[in-house]
Order: sequence, then C-alpha cells, then structure tokens
Amino acid sequence: MTAGTSARAVRPSSLGRTIRAYIALTKPRVLELLLVTTVPVMILAEGGFPNVWLVLATVLGGSLSAGSAAAFNMYLDRDIDAHMQRTAGRPLVTGEVSPRGALVFAWTLAAASTIWLALTTNLLAAGLSAAAIFFYVVIYTMILKRRTEQNIVWGGIAGCFPVLIGWTAVTGSLAWPPVILFVLVFLWTPPHYWPLSMKYKDQYDEVDVPMLGATRNGSQVGLQVILYAWATVACSLLLVPVAGMGLVYTVSAVVFGGWFIYESHRLYTRAVRGTEPRPMRVFHASITYLTLLFVAIAVDPLLPF
Repeated sequence: MTAGTSARAVRPSSLGRTIRAYIALTKPRVLELLLVTTVPVMILAEGGFPNVWLVLATVLGGSLSAGSAAAFNMYLDRDIDAHMQRTAGRPLVTGEVSPRGALVFAWTLAAASTIWLALTTNLLAAGLSAAAIFFYVVIYTMILKRRTEQNIVWGGIAGCFPVLIGWTAVTGSLAWPPVILFVLVFLWTPPHYWPLSMKYKDQYDEVDVPMLGATRNGSQVGLQVILYAWATVACSLLLVPVAGMGLVYTVSAVVFGGWFIYESHRLYTRAVRGTEPRPMRVFHASITYLTLLFVAIAVDPLLPF
C-alpha cells in the first residue's frame, strides 16, 4: 500500500495550497495542546508571568518540534492513512505533498526546533524537545503503534514533554511539580484517545492497528477509561501540596476532575447496558478537562489565595 498514488491524488495548483498542505502536516489541532500545557507551566515555574520573549521563543520552538513529530508520523503512516476515512484527506494521501517533501520538511523542523530552543532557552529544554520527537517517531510510530494495543499508553509519553520543556525553559532545571504534570498528562492520554479509537474501531481493524478501543469490547475499554481517569485526577491533586497550589487550582482540580470521572463512568455504564456508549463525549470532555485544569494552573500563581 503506497499513499499518494491513488487515481484521485492531485498536486497543488497554487503556492497558497502548497503552504496549507505543509501546515496540515504539522497537525495544527495537536499544537493547541502544546499551548495549553506549556504556557501555564511556565507561569507556575516563574510564580508569575515570565518574560514575554521567553514565552514566545519556547512556544515557537515547541511548535516546530511538535510539527516535526507530526510530519514524521504522517510520512511513516501514509500507507494506513490512505485506507482510513478519518485520515484520507491528509496531504500525503491526496498527493498535495510528496513523501520526499514531507521527510525533508520533518527533518528541517526537527533541526530548527532543537537549534532554536538551544539558542533562545537552554540546552536542557532543547534536549527534551529532541527526545520528544524521538519518542513519538521511533518508540510510538515505528515500534509500538502496529504491534500492541498498549501503544498509546507508552507512545503518549511524547505528549508529556511540553510540561518539562516549559518548566526548564524558565528555570534551567527540573523539579517535582513538572514531573507530576508529566505523569498527569501520561495518565490522561489513554482515557482521552481510547474513546476515539472506539469511534473509529472499524477503520483501525481494517488497517490492522491494534488500538485498545478497537480490539476490546465497550465495557472492557470503559473500565480502563475509568481507572485511568481516576488516576489522572488523583495525580492532579498531588500538585496541591507539592507546588503549594491555592484555592483556584484546588477547586478546579476537584470539580473538573469529578466531571471527567463522571463522563468516564457514563461511558462504561452505557457499554455494560448494551446501549450506544457515545465515546466522543468522553473524548471531548477529556480535552475540556485538561484545558480547564491548565488554565487553573496558569491563574493560580497570579492570585494571592
């Protein structure tokens, strides 16, 4: 199976279309998660709002890094992307970007992000950024994704690095608060992604990618989602004593965490009863939960209580 060679593949007819195709390689929606998790951690590390230039430099470097990992992922997965309705419109499938062009683009972003972060923040942040790319491309995409239903558990580690990069960009070192947030994002990733794989179960089955949401029945997946949701919320509460978080964060962690757990239990209950589990409710709830939690992380240090 070779992507980009189908009869319906087309080449870009304008510079604007070409630019949009290359931007699509970076998975812009994923970059939103980068912003959500990086900037609040920088505020927490500073105990207030850090230097604006440092924030912009870190976000730019992180965006280039995440874009590189995404482009490598699309290059390596172009064969299965061509056979999944969810991914059939990606640039390498439609032919808007050639495999060679995507690979050169991915390597360019990887080099640019590492050099940029080394020059504008510090070597530790740059090293963590390079490690995130390696983990997502090699450990997840090349090794785990097509071999184990636990792929997203360990592959999701790549998405945890932005909290470490944001903290080290400000402090130049690591500490327990970013480690806790690293573990939080690690625990959050399975209950975030498994419901999505339930939604697209047939498509994952067709391309033989063993996502847990596709290999197990709804009640089994729902139980795993519940366990990880509870673990995520428990981990979020560890930040209160370790980082000295105030009332805003504490209340947010309890309230939003409770809602996330409720939606997880609802998915399981509906699956056990044999009704439509509506997994996308949990998928969207997980995004909202993480966003609101990190907003609370950003606001809390700026308030006197």
